[in-house]
Amino acid sequence: MQLDIITPDTNVFSGEVTSVVLPGIDGKLGVLNNHAPLITTLAKGDVKVTKASGEIENFPTNGGVVEVLNNKIIVLAE
Repeated sequence: MQLDIITPDTNVFSGEVTSVVLPGIDGKLGVLNNHAPLITTLAKGDVKVTKASGEIENFPTNGGVVEVLNNKIIVLAE
């Protein structure tokens, strides 16, 4: 899957990932390959990214919006 994490100032991350765990407003939201289309808001918390290499990286966010469509995830974060 392709993941892009974008803030108003910069593109924080762009690359291939195997999974993403997002801080949804009602709890954590996991996204894997071939996930159903989705648009939702994010709460304050960490976006946990498992890269294609297996490396895990966390990106803190103060909220935002996520779109999942056709194995592409776009996170517009604050």
